[in-house]
Amino acid sequence: MTDTSCVFCRIIRKEIPATVITETDSLIVLQDIAPKAPIHYLIIPKKHIKDIVAFEDQDLFLAAEMFMMVQSLAKKLSGSGAFRLIVNNGSDSGQTVFHHHVHFLSGKKMLDF
Repeated sequence: MTDTSCVFCRIIRKEIPATVITETDSLIVLQDIAPKAPIHYLIIPKKHIKDIVAFEDQDLFLAAEMFMMVQSLAKKLSGSGAFRLIVNNGSDSGQTVFHHHVHFLSGKKMLDF
């Protein structure tokens, strides 16, 4: 399931170029185009799901796979291995692309919100 106007769906379909870090059958990990840390990846399900509230029972495996991807990315970190995950849900929280995704940030101290 994709949305023809969604930028992430268009990247997944290879209509828009992006820096792909890794990819599975159901997930894609991209370099964020406006990074807030030296390492700033977006972990995105290939299935179009508007936000975290829109997950359905049959999508629960995607949530688990996303956390397994976090573990995989974390194993490749140097230094302290610390990272931050950010999920924005809804425009009032800062979500600007309405296709669920998790921000994975690392490579600097992030002690404030």
